[in-house]
Amino acid sequence: MRKNIVAGNWKMNLTLQEGIALAKDVNSRVSAISPKCEIVLGTPFTHITEVVKTVDAPKISVAAQNCANKVSGAYTGEVSAAMVKSTGAQYVILGHSERRAYYGETSETLKEKTDLALANGLLPIFCIGEVLEEREAGKHFDVVKQQIKEALFHLSAEAFGKIVLAYEPVWAIGTGKTASAAQAQEMHAVIRGLLKEQYGAEVADNCTILYGGSCNAGNAKELFSNPDVDGGLIGGASLKAEDFLAIISAF
Repeated sequence: MRKNIVAGNWKMNLTLQEGIALAKDVNSRVSAISPKCEIVLGTPFTHITEVVKTVDAPKISVAAQNCANKVSGAYTGEVSAAMVKSTGAQYVILGHSERRAYYGETSETLKEKTDLALANGLLPIFCIGEVLEEREAGKHFDVVKQQIKEALFHLSAEAFGKIVLAYEPVWAIGTGKTASAAQAQEMHAVIRGLLKEQYGAEVADNCTILYGGSCNAGNAKELFSNPDVDGGLIGGASLKAEDFLAIISAF
């Protein structure tokens, strides 16, 4: 049975002290309600250990925003999957469009990162999505399918069952534009259909697919009401506890 998840991606925001304060605020608010979803805080590497110590609400988990595609060694500035796991994080966000666009991450790189994340007991939140030109050219379904096939379809059905997918139309990230609820559902249904072809109905039905792309308190309820949208990967709206909780409460 697939899970509903609302995951916050803090990106490169908040000092350690600010991050701890936000985590405390979210934890307090979540403890006072009975959320109908799992909550994930995707923090900078520097924050993970302290945020893990800070949150104790049963439904809050912590994610890294990336990990290296190497096991260990002379890779100055990189953080391995084993290092991430040692902090107490349960999830790792992989393949975000900003990593693809700004740091040249390819499907082959992401394949390696995914394998290492799984080998170290981390649950990948794997991002896919098209840019505006690809959508306008009618290539959006093909682009997203290719991203999934190239980076993930080497996995066994058992291993793939640990993947959370996050569809993020790149043209809607931080722009204020949002895919309509119908557009989100359409893409999520196409993704689930692809998974069914590769792995069968059980794996497809159990896969959590999140929507990421300017999801906020105003549109979350409509987005999450779609049968194939299982929550959100939230950027800017996850940086304020009140806004983030409003999205969590959309379920």
